[in-house]
Amino acid sequence: MDLKILQIASNTENNKVLENHTHKSKNKNPICGDEMEISLIIKNNKVIDVGYQCKSCIYCQASVSLLSQNIKDKNIDEIKDFLKICEDIFENTKINFEKKWINFKELFDKKNISRKECLLLPLRTVGKALND
Repeated sequence: MDLKILQIASNTENNKVLENHTHKSKNKNPICGDEMEISLIIKNNKVIDVGYQCKSCIYCQASVSLLSQNIKDKNIDEIKDFLKICEDIFENTKINFEKKWINFKELFDKKNISRKECLLLPLRTVGKALND
C-alpha cells in the first residue's frame, strides 16, 4: 500500500457530524460493503462546511478526506463538473486535473484501479447529496 494513501486518510479534520446540515446523503458500496455518510452546509450555492462518517477501507477514507478538504468554499456547479470527470477517470488516460483538483491525481491513478469503487464512493455520495 502506498504511504501517501495512508497520509491522506489520516487527515480526519472533517470526520464529524454536522447537526445543522442543509444536504445529506448515505451510500454503500455493494461490492465490498464500505459505508459513507456525508453532510453539507450550503449557502449561496457554495459549500461552507463538510462532515463525514464512514465504515470503510483506507482507500475510501483517503478519498473522502481529500474530497472534504477540497470542496469547501467551492461552487456547487464546479463540484458537480469535477464529479462527472472522476466517473471516467480510470477509463480515460488523457484526463488532466485542473489546478484546484490536482491533489486527486495521486489517488486516482491507474495503479489504484482495483479500488475504483472505493475511491469513487465518497464522490458519488456527495453527488447524491447535491442532487437531493
